[in-house]
Amino acid sequence: MSELAVPPEGSVERWAWDYVTTTSLELKLSPPPPPSVWSASPRRWLLDRPGRPPELVQREARKKAVRPGALKDDTRRAEVLHTFLHHELQAAELMAWALLAFPETPEAFRRGLLGICMDEVRHLGLYRDHLVTLGHPFGSMPIKDWFWERVPGESTTATHFVARMGIAFEGGNLDHGARFTEFFAAAGDPRAAAIQAQICEEEIAHTAFALHWFRTFTGGVDFEQWRAYLPEPISPSMTRGTPLNLEARRRAGYPPEFLDALAAWGTDHVER
Repeated sequence: MSELAVPPEGSVERWAWDYVTTTSLELKLSPPPPPSVWSASPRRWLLDRPGRPPELVQREARKKAVRPGALKDDTRRAEVLHTFLHHELQAAELMAWALLAFPETPEAFRRGLLGICMDEVRHLGLYRDHLVTLGHPFGSMPIKDWFWERVPGESTTATHFVARMGIAFEGGNLDHGARFTEFFAAAGDPRAAAIQAQICEEEIAHTAFALHWFRTFTGGVDFEQWRAYLPEPISPSMTRGTPLNLEARRRAGYPPEFLDALAAWGTDHVER
């Protein structure tokens, strides 16, 4: 971690700091409710990595994509759900990270980040409980900090953050979530399908939040301008699923021209 003084006790910022840095799996999965007091300090608390509980072992080898038919096997289905849970954990941590990193932004923006963080915590709880029923609790499989490797950094601004985490990656989850809802149902796991459908629906508001603030920070939602905020080697084709969930993306507020340009970028696959 960066050698910085920690935020004041009892503040939202200290709660966010503690959530990102804790190495307790229980606190990652079930943090206490955040306080209502915000720090008056304009200081930027920039964390360079999250705390990782010893139960979470980083995966080094590349993981093969799971074919839909394989999801009928409880273990293969649990592998996918385990990965999705870790996506939600990283999203929760990164919302807390951004809350600490951008104290100069409007309070409405930071309050929105906190609200999304708590949504993500609730989502990972849904996955956690179902993984237990499948006999593969969280931590029983290796993880990869894919989002942490691509979203934050010392040069990251609030605009970079919403462009990458919200418009790009959460937007992509609208596509992936709809597809895996169908896959889980076809595999005979209605509970997994219901969880995935619920999370996909609730992610619409998250992407709408990112689009709103990108427009606020830049004056619009232009595809080429957004593309300039993506870190190498991420391209637009890596931030979408096949097919695009056009209904959800339109509800979130993606402009038609943006969606046309995104669709034209193809379907390159990126492992997460």
